[in-house]
Amino acid sequence: MTTNGWVQFGLLGMTVALLTRPTGAWLVGVYSGSFGALGFAERAIYRVMRIDPNQDQPWTRYAEAMLTFSVVSMLMTYLVLRLQGMLPLNPQHLGAVAPSQAFETAASFTTNTNWQSYAGESTMSYFSQLTQFTFHNVASAATGMAVAAALVRGVSRKGSAGIGNFWVDLVRGTLYVLLPLSLVLALVFVQQGTIQTLQTPVVATTLEGVTQTLAMGPVASQEAIKLVGTNGGGFFNANSAHPFENPTPLTNFLQIVAILLIPAGFTRMYGRLVSSPRHGWVLWSVMGLLLTAGGAASYYAEAHGNPVHAARGVDVVGTATNPGGNMEGKEVRFGIPSSTLYATVTTAASSGAVNSMHDSFTPLGGLVTMLNIQLGEVIFGGVGAGLYSMVMMVILTVFIAGLMVGRTPEYLGKKIRAREVQVASLYALIFPAAILVPTAASAVLPQGLAGLANAGPHGLSEILYAFTSTAGNNGSAFAGLSGGSTWYNTLFGLVMLTGRFAMMVPVLALAGFLGEQGRVPDSSGTFPVTTVLFGVLLISVIAILGALTFFPALALGPVAEHYLVNAGRLF
Repeated sequence: MTTNGWVQFGLLGMTVALLTRPTGAWLVGVYSGSFGALGFAERAIYRVMRIDPNQDQPWTRYAEAMLTFSVVSMLMTYLVLRLQGMLPLNPQHLGAVAPSQAFETAASFTTNTNWQSYAGESTMSYFSQLTQFTFHNVASAATGMAVAAALVRGVSRKGSAGIGNFWVDLVRGTLYVLLPLSLVLALVFVQQGTIQTLQTPVVATTLEGVTQTLAMGPVASQEAIKLVGTNGGGFFNANSAHPFENPTPLTNFLQIVAILLIPAGFTRMYGRLVSSPRHGWVLWSVMGLLLTAGGAASYYAEAHGNPVHAARGVDVVGTATNPGGNMEGKEVRFGIPSSTLYATVTTAASSGAVNSMHDSFTPLGGLVTMLNIQLGEVIFGGVGAGLYSMVMMVILTVFIAGLMVGRTPEYLGKKIRAREVQVASLYALIFPAAILVPTAASAVLPQGLAGLANAGPHGLSEILYAFTSTAGNNGSAFAGLSGGSTWYNTLFGLVMLTGRFAMMVPVLALAGFLGEQGRVPDSSGTFPVTTVLFGVLLISVIAILGALTFFPALALGPVAEHYLVNAGRLF
């Protein structure tokens, strides 16, 4: 652990803190309708698509529109992948994607997961990358942001059956947020050396006289939206460890900032629109503390190295000429600090982009990346998804606080009654079920065990991480699991769809239930949600839910592996 490493952590924290307020103000303008710099384009889209921007939808219609859009766009991607060999922009002459792989990939990009059990440069044509993956990188992110905006309206409105218009929210998030940010970031990436070309693969001769084929492609454009939209899918199999995707320390830092930018801004937007800015900052602080704790734990574990390496004569002590620690699976350009920081952020913010291989982390370092996702996408989370996941935890926290004082719980002037608690509880139960049930099946059936590269606790961790990542719509992986089989393609696709849409519907139901209520004045029994005490209680509820749900599985996986490694049993 070095001063340079901690400076990187501190610089990221200050940068995100400084950008949260202006980003939140920008989002307030976008979703309240007061930001109309591209109003002419917005109105033209409504006319062409026959959308009435003044139509306010109840939560059932909003959910119907969201699901319809997602299903149709997913089917379109599936067809394109199956017909890839017949379509243009295919200089590699790649054939059709197999049915199960096409299903998983279409589900992956539709759900903002971008789980990839294939090598992008050797499986997907430029046409598939440009027309389908880039489209979903924008559309899936805009969908998550729209659902979060709908929840904000539900909390802030009084006696209203409507929570907004999905089509309007989709267009505004795309037009005013995702496209401008992606355009600017892509240009910066190109200036720094990220490639952006339709050139065919280049055959180069190395210094040893061996020929090597270098995959090319339109990388910078997809790289930008994969980060801004917390998608995470890489153009290349190595993702952001590849120098064509992430060429310099500056691009590495900008990628981390881009992942956190919109999720952090949503907390500020939420506080402003529900007329409680301090509450928004409390949510931001809770997210920041959980992120800091995970980052520090991961950095500590990786900087102290792997006992297996030390036992085999590898020098794990850092010096001026030796990075020390656990450098396995890490890009030497970034080292341990940038790798652990990136890993912590990408799993906390549900991005899935990686600049190191999480499968090569120490058991505790890998535990942090897994637990970040298992806490339920509440540590900033995906764009939009992070906010509504945190609000669901807030509802449960307020309910528990109400039980403590024997009063009907209230939240920002709205009563938390039986149906609000029911949808919040449903939301909290779907996620672990989507992870633990298929993990158990894969850990005992031959179809699941066939894809493992490792036995014992690490093998269980590989399976658990895979279903944690797909259910949490993250997309990163413990690469030791071969997920390209029909068994895993099918299960991963179903889990991703469950982890996305089966959890969005309860969020929209909560928005509708809260929006229908009037506002009750604060009283002596109202539990304040703008205090340090509330922040502590919220962190406790998040930690307890995560610990009680996943501790048995984690104890059999990374925790057991940690003790076995340090006891010399896995050497």
